[in-house]
Parts: sequence; C-alpha cells; structure tokens
Amino acid sequence: MKLYTSPGACSTADHIVLQWIGKPFEFEVVTREQRATPEYRRLNPAGAVPALQVGDWVLTQNAAILHYLLDTYPDCGLCGDGSPQSRAEVNRWLSIVNADVHPAFKPLFGATAYLEDEAAIKKSHDNARAQLRTYFERADAQLAGKDWITGSRSVADPYWFIVTQWAKKVGVDLSGLDNLARFDAHMAADAGVQAAMKAEGLI
Repeated sequence: MKLYTSPGACSTADHIVLQWIGKPFEFEVVTREQRATPEYRRLNPAGAVPALQVGDWVLTQNAAILHYLLDTYPDCGLCGDGSPQSRAEVNRWLSIVNADVHPAFKPLFGATAYLEDEAAIKKSHDNARAQLRTYFERADAQLAGKDWITGSRSVADPYWFIVTQWAKKVGVDLSGLDNLARFDAHMAADAGVQAAMKAEGLI
C-alpha cells in the first residue's frame, strides 16, 4: 500500500489515518509539478492527490480512500463504536468536510482568477470566507464537550484538522470558535499527526 501525497493537501488526512492505523505502508511526497507529469497522470488522470496504490490498483478521491481504509482495517477503531448510527455520524461529518467545506476554499485557492477583475475576485474571496465561517461555526458547536468531531476518534478528524490549517492560512475568521481551537491544538499534539506532518516536511 502506497500513498501519494502533497504537503498540507487533503491527502495529509489519509497520511494521518495511516499513521493511526499503524500498519506498514509506503508514501511518496509529490509536488504540483510532479503531479502534472505523464507518469503521475497514469496513476491519477486528474493530476491530484491523494492516490493510494495497492498492487496494480490505484484508488483516488479522499473520501473513497478513507472508506477503503476503514473497510480494510475494520478493527482500527476509527469509525465510532461500530454501530450503524455511529458510522453514519462519521460519514455525516466526513461528507460535510469533503463535499461542502473543501470546495468552498476554491475561490481562495485561485479558482476565480479567470474573472480578471480585481473587485469581482475580491468579492468571491469575501463570499468564500463568509461561507467557510458558517461551516466552522457548525463544527465548533459540534465539538462542544468533545475532543473529536463525532465524540470518538475517526477518519473525519484529520480532514477537519487539515481544512482548519487552510482556514488559518487564507484568513478565514475563526475568532471565538474556542471548541475548534481546542480541537486544533489537540490534533496538533497527537503523535500520529506529528509523524505525518514531519514526514511531509510540514514541521
């Protein structure tokens, strides 16, 4: 099993999960330039990360990889208490971060540069930050009295941690979100998180 990842990308969440699972795996850090090469595009035609190679089979898309890891290591303890309701809660918060929060960053990552109008681009950035604030407010409320987003450690936590790092870098207002700040600090101090981030050159 080999993970292709880029430092601080959503693929770092998969890297953290693999660290938590504790089974042997390989990883390769790829740059944006390397992701554009024909060699890498044979693995992932989108030229994106993550990509997980298992033998001759390659799986892409972050949520798909996280679900695959859960199914491959059912005893990893990263999907709640194992009940359908608990797994559904993990899937709920994984879906929110994957389908709602992650795409909301796109304007801030340059997706609206094609407008070639400084005022319009700024408006798209302001709107993205406002939208992201509402998502992080929901996460903050969910984290009240909890160390983990669903109450127990799961595959959703590393993804939320990574997007929180993005939010801090692009100026999303996280002021007053004390539960989120506590979660962020808790995750940053975790040995598996630190191992993945160190391996990717982030710390």
